[in-house]
Amino acid sequence: MRITWRGTELGLLIPILLIVPFGFVVTHIAMSGVLEPGPLELALGYVGLIAGAHLALVAFGHRGDQLLLPAVGALGGIGLIMLNRLPQDLAGTRAFGLELGMASTQLLWFGVGVVVMLAVAVGLRDDGILRHYKYTWAAIGIGLLVATMVFGYEVNGARLWIDLGPVSVQPGEIIKVVLVIFVAAYLAETRTLLTSARMRIGFISIPPLPYFLPMLALFAIVMLIVVRLNDLGTALLFFGTFLTMLFVATGRRSYVLLGLLLFAGGSYAAYQLFGHVQTRFDIWLDPFADPLGRGFQPVRALYALGRGGIFGEGLGQGLVTLGGGLTIPFVHTDFIFAAIAEELGLVGAFALLGVVAVFVFRGLRIAALARDDFGGLLAVGVTTSLGIQALIIIAGNTKLIPLTGITLPFVSYGGSSVVASFAMVGLLLAVSHRSRVGTDAEAGLDR
Repeated sequence: MRITWRGTELGLLIPILLIVPFGFVVTHIAMSGVLEPGPLELALGYVGLIAGAHLALVAFGHRGDQLLLPAVGALGGIGLIMLNRLPQDLAGTRAFGLELGMASTQLLWFGVGVVVMLAVAVGLRDDGILRHYKYTWAAIGIGLLVATMVFGYEVNGARLWIDLGPVSVQPGEIIKVVLVIFVAAYLAETRTLLTSARMRIGFISIPPLPYFLPMLALFAIVMLIVVRLNDLGTALLFFGTFLTMLFVATGRRSYVLLGLLLFAGGSYAAYQLFGHVQTRFDIWLDPFADPLGRGFQPVRALYALGRGGIFGEGLGQGLVTLGGGLTIPFVHTDFIFAAIAEELGLVGAFALLGVVAVFVFRGLRIAALARDDFGGLLAVGVTTSLGIQALIIIAGNTKLIPLTGITLPFVSYGGSSVVASFAMVGLLLAVSHRSRVGTDAEAGLDR
């Protein structure tokens, strides 16, 4: 094993990891009115965790992309600062005689996620277990959905969670990963056939059904189950990821057009069939029609965005809490972007969007440089999934689309989301590492 110094990554991590303790200090001073740093254990723990991930990649000689970890570190740091600023009894962990507040629990899940990321990035030197067992991964995904439908319990009208002793998990987050693996493997295997053979219905070209039907059937099953669980945010995420991967694999714009037509028809059918879809759509159109009832959350979020202005109220000085209560319900999950925009303003919100854009750009770059179709499509699927997820929740907070109950990756509170997102980063690092090693071997640089 040869040590590979990751200088670019280290240079980007240093200012990011200095900003996290500084954010804790500024928030504490603003909220307490006392000129002292306050408790920094969580901030220093986060710094040690991300620095440890960097050192592990160096020690294992990893040659993967050096901008992914800094981007993830910045998003996670922003999220932890905001979660530490909120009331800690909003969420937390009570297990084995241990009681942790919300921010402490989030840091614990970050630790689990980093371990998973490193295990995937370092251990997945051969992608055969992903490529050749695609139907096994698909079966695991469907099984998790069925288990959620049977054993899960509802939160805000959506059946998303399963209790596993002292913790609750959200299988939908894991399903995102396994379905991306299946679709990437299947499209890589049938890419030539899907590209060369076509059927026409009027002016629209569609993929040949014998090759496309297995994937379409699986996708339809997943979407029906997700809709049955009232998890429309995940349904939209799956659809967007699937359509993007199909376009990248085939290059057929007609497939995108067909997908958009199906999406429009499905949306109309869902609006007619499901009352909660009608409610969310009506709230989106006019949240002020019932500002103290159904429109309470989006109205409060819009007020928070307005208060933030250009430069924000300042860390710890927003009206996220007022009189000991929350001004925006579920601010630690669904509306954390609105809280960030209130305290950091438009500048801070755009900075967060910029970090997301950097992550997406590097993920697509990894896809473009991949050594084979499967690696490229896997990188596209992972990047698209995380990018669309961020876009959906941010657009919902800003009233660009109806609100859906999904998390902002690495920023919102949620163990399942954090671990699944880190697993996706591990996949990107693994694909990037194999590409770099292969390129260096061809150039004779690995001797």
